[in-house]
Amino acid sequence: MVELIKVIGLAFVVVVAVIVVKQVKPEIAVLVGVAGSILIFFYIIDLLEQVFGVFSYILDSTGLNSELFIILLKIIGIGYLTEFSANICLDSGNSAVASKIMLAGKLVIFVLAIPVIKSLIDIIVSIMP
Repeated sequence: MVELIKVIGLAFVVVVAVIVVKQVKPEIAVLVGVAGSILIFFYIIDLLEQVFGVFSYILDSTGLNSELFIILLKIIGIGYLTEFSANICLDSGNSAVASKIMLAGKLVIFVLAIPVIKSLIDIIVSIMP
């Protein structure tokens, strides 16, 4: 909870900085927003490391297929990275570029999901009489 409050506080500082800079130098405001977003991302990397530690523990404890688990983590990461990048484009007024980033992210996720889908189909086929 404390981490979230810190992130929200940092986000508010970034938003105020963007508003102030936009009044003085509008062309730099987007860069301030991107820099602030990157700072927020670096702040939450510690939280992500904790999440990956828990996932690693679950993987080691259960003996689940690590390849499929890694694919799922990649899919989650690509989803977040795609959304982050598309939102930066939207904030700068480039909705066409944002929609292409979203399309590319969806396609990459689909390609990565193919082995997972194949594994599920193999399981279903193996239990069918």
